[in-house]
Amino acid sequence: MAGYKGFNWPDTLVTIGRMARPPLISRFMRPRLVESLGDTPVVLIHGPRQCGKTTLAQTLREYTYITFDDEVQIEAAKTDPVGFVADLPDKVILDEVQRTPELFASLKVAVDRDRRPGRFILTGSANVLLAPKLSDSLAGRMELLRLYPLAQCEIAGVPSRFLDVLFSRGFKARQFGRLGEALAERIVAGGYPAALARSSGRRRRDWYLSCIETLVQRDVRTLARISALDVLPRLLQMAAGQTARLLNVSELASPFQLSRPTVRDYVTLLERIFLIEILPPWHGSRLSRLVKTPKLHLGDTGLAASLLGVDAAALTKDRVLLGQLLETFVFQELRRQASWHEGAIGFRHYRDKDGHEVDIVLEMAGRDIAGVEVKAAATVTDADFRGLRKLKDAGGARFAAGIVLYDGESAVRFAEDLFAVPIKALWSMK
Repeated sequence: MAGYKGFNWPDTLVTIGRMARPPLISRFMRPRLVESLGDTPVVLIHGPRQCGKTTLAQTLREYTYITFDDEVQIEAAKTDPVGFVADLPDKVILDEVQRTPELFASLKVAVDRDRRPGRFILTGSANVLLAPKLSDSLAGRMELLRLYPLAQCEIAGVPSRFLDVLFSRGFKARQFGRLGEALAERIVAGGYPAALARSSGRRRRDWYLSCIETLVQRDVRTLARISALDVLPRLLQMAAGQTARLLNVSELASPFQLSRPTVRDYVTLLERIFLIEILPPWHGSRLSRLVKTPKLHLGDTGLAASLLGVDAAALTKDRVLLGQLLETFVFQELRRQASWHEGAIGFRHYRDKDGHEVDIVLEMAGRDIAGVEVKAAATVTDADFRGLRKLKDAGGARFAAGIVLYDGESAVRFAEDLFAVPIKALWSMK
């Protein structure tokens, strides 16, 4: 756990005068990590660089820590992977393991010889499901845990029951309070711990831009041979402008003298290092007129705002961009909460050829579905539920609830299984 100073949330737990300090940050993924180590030989924590993987792993004090950001360790592992693994302590953290694929076969042999649970904690800043050497070598021996940047409820220090309430149709009439300008501040701050520790918005923006440069120069070089590395930051900036929109590769490719397939490969690479996420469409059996194009989301709104050069004041004035970044902000908060939830939750979006849409469709354990529509305004009307009613018809008995998240004060029932809910409820539902 670590403390973060310098970021002044308006409703944090510790307040001194008009200044507020977030409490110590406890990652809600930790119980799942401990549980996994109790019955699995290898647990891999993967997620974007600087999201807190190493800090989480090192809360387990009995583990020896080795990082492959150290070139000496990398060279030793590559030169003699069998000997390197044989000399490891009984319990060890191997940090940034994607940089040493030569170790994977030796780790498999070590695990097959000794199946004791909890021997290895691996961390990786690239999606190992797209790295065949690792996923194939340790299939059946390794559990994957996806760690995201901080969720708003982690920053607040209080777990949220929002997902449970959503799937149980349990929204009651109550007041939450409007966020107003504080909502834009949360969006542009994002969830990366090191950025939140910075003393001002400008310093956070500088951190995000520096982080992108490091990712391109280090992780991308490790994963793929790309001659035009300078394209990736500009492509990521283009993607930030498209966040929460249908993926349009032609539009992304237009500023560059590159083919659409090449740009699509670059998008896949950015997805692999967790900087963007592709949200697939939901397909129901009752409707045939569905749009099958996926949506694009940036992995963090602080990153997106820094790439686009907007602060909270500028974002508040640009209602179109605010709507886009708010949708991504809500999507990422739900994803982060789902990562430690007991039930397996999948994410989709809904859009039909008549223009009805639902920003986020959540599917619990392959059965129950819920829809979330995101609105930056402080009011909600019956027309805002058009897409949710279509989803309800398409989902039939599977439909649990549909909500319009808005920047208002009150949770209100509009119809059976349809609710207007303040955005603040996402991290304030106890």
